[in-house]
Parts: sequence; structure tokens; C-alpha cells
Amino acid sequence: MRTSIFYAAALLCLPCVTARAQDVPRPESPAHLAARTQWWREARFGMFIHWGIYAVPASAAGGAEWYLSGSRVQVKDYEKLAAQFNPVRFSAAEWVRAAKNAGMKYIVITSKHHDGFCMFRTTLTPYNIVDATPFRRDPMAELAVECRRQGIRLCFYHSIMDWHHPDYLPRRPWEAETRPAAGADLNRYIDYMEGELRELLTNYGPIGVLWFDGGWEHSAAELRSAEVNRMIRSLQPGILINDRNQLPEDFSTPEQTIPASAMAGGRLWETCMTINDTWGYTKDNTNWKSAADLVHKLCDIASKGGNFLLNVGPTAEGVFPRPILERLGEIGDWMRVNGASIHGTTRSPFRRLAFEGRCTAKRNVLYLQVFRWPDEGLTLSGLQTPVLEARTMDGQRLRVTRAAGAETTYVSRPARLDPIATVVAVRLAGAPVVTQTALAQEPGADGAFVLGAADAEIHGTTAQYEQGAQRDNIGFWTVPGDYVTWVCRAPAAGRYRVEVTYACPPENAGSRYSVGVEQGGSVQGEVKATGDWGAFRAEPLGELDLPAGAQILAVRVREMPRGAVMNLRSVRLVPVR
Repeated sequence: MRTSIFYAAALLCLPCVTARAQDVPRPESPAHLAARTQWWREARFGMFIHWGIYAVPASAAGGAEWYLSGSRVQVKDYEKLAAQFNPVRFSAAEWVRAAKNAGMKYIVITSKHHDGFCMFRTTLTPYNIVDATPFRRDPMAELAVECRRQGIRLCFYHSIMDWHHPDYLPRRPWEAETRPAAGADLNRYIDYMEGELRELLTNYGPIGVLWFDGGWEHSAAELRSAEVNRMIRSLQPGILINDRNQLPEDFSTPEQTIPASAMAGGRLWETCMTINDTWGYTKDNTNWKSAADLVHKLCDIASKGGNFLLNVGPTAEGVFPRPILERLGEIGDWMRVNGASIHGTTRSPFRRLAFEGRCTAKRNVLYLQVFRWPDEGLTLSGLQTPVLEARTMDGQRLRVTRAAGAETTYVSRPARLDPIATVVAVRLAGAPVVTQTALAQEPGADGAFVLGAADAEIHGTTAQYEQGAQRDNIGFWTVPGDYVTWVCRAPAAGRYRVEVTYACPPENAGSRYSVGVEQGGSVQGEVKATGDWGAFRAEPLGELDLPAGAQILAVRVREMPRGAVMNLRSVRLVPVR
């Protein structure tokens, strides 16, 4: 087996895991978890930086940061890129300032990507930016100083996958002959990775997040993830750890997508997303998202209680491409006026808004982030808390009215509109209380109610609303105690036929469920196989008596024998003539 010169010495000096890291930690109280994660939840917006020697070829065709894999380069040839990497224009002060001016509160930077090249000073391998490049500087140390000086939290991305290390398995298919796996030991690699993490967590001061990636080729047991996480927390007790070393830990990480709703059970989450189509810098990808699109995504994420980790890919010279700086500047201009509607906010109390925009909340203030203004102004349905005043973030006072006897509040249209999003701060007499608007019967011949997944209130820990890619349903329903409800208003008492539209593959079919009125009757059904999770079918269940007025209708699980219930799209109630 060929052992890289970059690891020959490292194999002799790997640190051992201390007894402290092996101790079983005490369960964390909800109060301690809330205190530990408070800064991150209040930040809402961070900068992701993918930077490494893959910026030298800067090839989108090769997969940018996946260049070694995408171009099927041999490790010995990829190593030569290090000698060409000399980011003489790198300025930690400018990078941190760009993030801060954009309204970002933390930076997550690649300490090591899948290519195994360390972007920090390490004693474990010469394959690092200080020893293997003409740059001879440690950018992580310089960023740590600037982050502390400018009030930004420094966080590290660290790849579990390492295509360069002789002990990481599996090998890439095209290098089976040049780098045979005989003699490789994944456990020895995990020891090495722990050594890297110890350096990162002891040499750069307080670190806000350890952002793992590349753990999908192995189980948590194979990666010794519980042990590794204990070691991390022993060195930095306040740190947050993501979910990518095959354990849930502190938060989930949807990639290049925004969930349709808040995560079940108040689970913390963070969407990571590129400004163009690649994470690392590429010379030929110019599909840049607009600043308006990025601000709208930030508002959408904050309205659902999530964080937005927006990626930049610096060049091999150490600078952000001009289109990235332009977009960060435009976002910063918007954030300087409207940042209070993002930072420190919680998710929207409204399930649905009657205008194109989003809503966040902070104590007794609602922030309405309006992307497109209706000529007649804004309508807020179900808001029970009295409104004291409404002002745009640039100081325009707006008229607020409420229809007599109705649960609807109206906010007038301002004279000046922000071209990206105009934000209205609605100050309330107390914490916002919003009631779910009752669904009325559909106009038409049959007078049916259609209770769609988007209008449902989801109760529990795993079930969540899905949308996009032919999805418009409640999915991830894997806990039988989870249930969903709607409020519907019948003009008079009557009897209704119940029809449920759902999807379920054969291996998960067999759950029994009920559809019924709270404190009233119900009908029961059994989930049948429809083909797969996207093959929706309408199934009649029986008849149900519905009292007059507003009623809560619920779908509850009676039995769940095969790991999941169904993807529920709608419940339809048709009057019996």
C-alpha cells in the first residue's frame, strides 16, 4: 500500500482519547439547552465559506470542492495543487467585515473538506496550508482574531470523509490499483480525526459550531460519533454540533432547500445554500441568485424558526468574487433597516398569510415582511391581541382598523415601498394570540369541505408538512402519537361522507386511523398500499355527523405496525343529500 508522505509522521503521534471524553454525560436540561443555543437562535443568519486548494482548478465541471472526485484525479496528482495555492489577497478583516455588514452573526468555514487538505496549522500532517503551500500562514488563526475583534462567532466545518488519508475507507473506485485498501484501518483514521478536532477546539478560542459533513458512508458506531461528540463537548462545553455524523445532536441541516414549515417538536434547523450553483469557487458558474431572492429566502426561513447559512466561495487568491460582494452589499443595505425583523425573532404565529410575504415575532411585536403589497393593504385573520400601532421600519406610521365583530385586522399601505421587502412592525398590547381561521364550505354543487394538508395544525414530534416536487401533504409521520387538526365551520348540523386522500408504499401499509370531531363521533380506516409515497389515492371511509358552527376535526392514529402512517394530502367532507 502507498502511504502518503503527508501522513508518515502523523501515524506516530496521534493523541489518545482522555478518560474524560469517555465519561457518560448527564442529560441536558431544557433550560441549559435553551441557554446554550440562545446566541445561535437569535443570530438567524450566518456565512458559510467553502475554501481550499480546489479553488486552483476552479472547475464547475469537476464539481468545485469535489474536484478530486468529479475529475477522478489520483491523490498524488491532486496533491500538486497545494504548491499552486497562494492566496496573497486574503484579508481576514475584509472577510469578517463583509459578513458583519451583510447582517450575518457567525461564520462557518471549511477547516478540511473531503479532499483531506487542512486549511489550518496542524502537527498531524504536513498536508496543510502552512506547510504545503507558499502562503505559509494560518487563515483560521487570523479569522479567529478578526471574529473576536468584530463580534462575529467563528465556527468550523470539518469533513469526516477524507479522500487523501491512507486509513480512510472506502477508496474511490478509480484508485483501487494505485491506492489499495489493504492495511487501511478506519479506527486509526478516527483517532487521527479526533486529533484534528482537538487542535481546532483548543488553538482558536471559543468555537460556536462544529459543522460535520461527509459522514454518510458509515454508521454512527463505525464513526465512533458518540465518543467524538463527547470529546468535542469536553473541550468546548457551549458548542453546537450538527446532525451530519449520523447522530441528531443540536440541529438539522437541510441543504439547498427550505422546509415547508417549522420542524416538529421545536427541532432546531439551519438551511445551507449557495449563492450560485456551487459551494467552492468556480470560474464558469454565473447563475447568481439575486439579492431580493436571498432576502426573501432569509425571511421565509426566519418565519419558520430556522437559520440561514449562506455560502460564499473565495478564489484561490483569497477574495470573494465581485457578484458575491454585490449581493452581500445589497442584503446588508436591507438588513441595516430591517434586521430587527430577523435577529432575535421567533417563528410566525400565523399558519397562512393573505398576502405575499412572511411574518416573524419578537415578544409583543409582529414583523410583517411584505414582498408584494396588495393595493388595499394587509389583512390579518385570526389575530386576537389588540394592536397598539403599526409602522414601517423606516418610520412610516400606518392606519390599523378592525372590523366590528370580526377576527380580522387591516393595515394600510405605506407611501414608500422597499423594492426588496417592506417590513411593518406591528406593536401589540401583549404576546400575539392567533386563532386558526375556520374553513368554510366550498362554493359549488356539493358544498363540500376540503381540509388540505397546508391548512392543518400538526401536533407531535415528527410529522410535518411537505411541499414542492409533487408534494402537498403531511409526511414523516413516524410517531403514532402525532395527529393533525383543522377548524371547519358548518352552516347547519348535518351528515357528511368522509373521503381521505393519501399515499403509502406496501412496506408501510396497515396503519389504522380515525377521522372525527373533537368531543364527537368518528369514522375509522386502514391505510392501504398505493404504490409509493407519491402515489396519492382517494379512499371513502364512511359517514360522519358534523354539528353546526366551528368544529375541530382531527385525524388520529390507532395502530402503526410498520414504522410510518401515511402521506396525508386531504380530508374531504361531502354533505349527504
